[in-house]
Amino acid sequence: MSAGGAGQADPDRGEAGGIRTALAGLTTRGRSFLAAGIAAAICAYVLGQSDLLRVGLLLAVLPLLCAAVLYRTRHRVAGNRRLSPARVPAGSEARVHLRMENVSRLPTGLLMLQDRVPYVLGPRPRFVLDRVEPGGRREVSYRVRSDLRGRYPLGPLQLRLTDPFGMCELTRAFSTFDTLTVVPRVDPLAPVRLSGEARGYGDGRQRSLALAGEDDVIPRGYRYGDDLRRVHWRSTARYGELMVRREEQPRRSRCTVLLDTRAIGYEGAGPDSAFEWAVSGAASVLVHMLERGFTVRLLTDNGVSVPGEGADGFAGTGQDSADAAGLMMDTLAVIDHSDGTGLSRAYDLLRGGNEGLLVAFLGDLDEGQAAVVAKMRQRSGAAVAFVLDPGTWAREATDVPGPGERPAERLRMLREAGWTALGVPRGASLNDLWRQADRERSGLTAVSGEAPV
Repeated sequence: MSAGGAGQADPDRGEAGGIRTALAGLTTRGRSFLAAGIAAAICAYVLGQSDLLRVGLLLAVLPLLCAAVLYRTRHRVAGNRRLSPARVPAGSEARVHLRMENVSRLPTGLLMLQDRVPYVLGPRPRFVLDRVEPGGRREVSYRVRSDLRGRYPLGPLQLRLTDPFGMCELTRAFSTFDTLTVVPRVDPLAPVRLSGEARGYGDGRQRSLALAGEDDVIPRGYRYGDDLRRVHWRSTARYGELMVRREEQPRRSRCTVLLDTRAIGYEGAGPDSAFEWAVSGAASVLVHMLERGFTVRLLTDNGVSVPGEGADGFAGTGQDSADAAGLMMDTLAVIDHSDGTGLSRAYDLLRGGNEGLLVAFLGDLDEGQAAVVAKMRQRSGAAVAFVLDPGTWAREATDVPGPGERPAERLRMLREAGWTALGVPRGASLNDLWRQADRERSGLTAVSGEAPV
């Protein structure tokens, strides 16, 4: 939950502008009373009817008096907005809590609240609050929901003041607003083990037997603060100075997620489009690998990564893992199609043979880009590709998707280069494809003689 914006609305203004504001705030009822009063006064003057003149004056003065009293009454109202939560997956609901407080010494009249929200989040919420005593508080809430990821502003909050007779209505707006972040949906993935990762931390790491013995000790010079229990006395006697055993620092298993954002690689739009499936898939793999203890990195076709990401990516440890996941989700919430036509930029950013596991979500590939992706296998350990055929995703849901000749040829090229390549049909489950990739990878390692993890 995050603290929302707070502010105050004060209807007091300058005298010249105040009269115009008050008259402009007359409601339909107030304008009707004023027009009826003026008409009655004119008729009374023409007909010489004093009683009708008094009625006309009463009808005309009542809305003007209500406008003057409403304007001169100095209501000071403080508002606060709170989002719960401030970051929500696409298709899920968030609740917005509004709290109004009367900080003046006078009670308020009827208050009408209206919060500005984008149309994709739902209808504009409106609330009516009865008289609020001095120092009193009122709390209301409403729900917002979006199937489209993105960052959506909420506010500013508008406050409408009315008199008891409904003759005049004044609108004031708070200056602050909040932002709701709608992140991609994250599907839970099975804890499979894909080979090819670097040794070290993480559930996908390869294990090797460590042989302990005096001949394997690599000493170094003593440094202030070293534990004396690590002193290696035989080396100390040999070199004539304190020597300590060098601690081995295992590397953390790496995972790079490549997201193809080229506009020419996808067709269609909306929450059920191929591109949204790819973004959701990338988010699911990133979160899953962070939870498994991997160091993860997000890479796109134009090389854009997550702000604040180090050279080695984000490490999945404790609170840092949750913070890293939040940063990557914020990045994926606003990621959009790129104008690029190739994947060469992403290939150049891959470190040769030091990427560990490479998981790619790819759109349509021509022969040249398929060759570039095939070469990426040389710069990683295990490599898994989910290829989305735009022709299949562009068909209606009632059509029976059939693999085309071109997508099948691209999958064959990637598999010959060592990729575990899978075609993604319309509406496919990422978890099912994830398990299938593990089964195919396990069969490949068995045939090639690699040791499975």
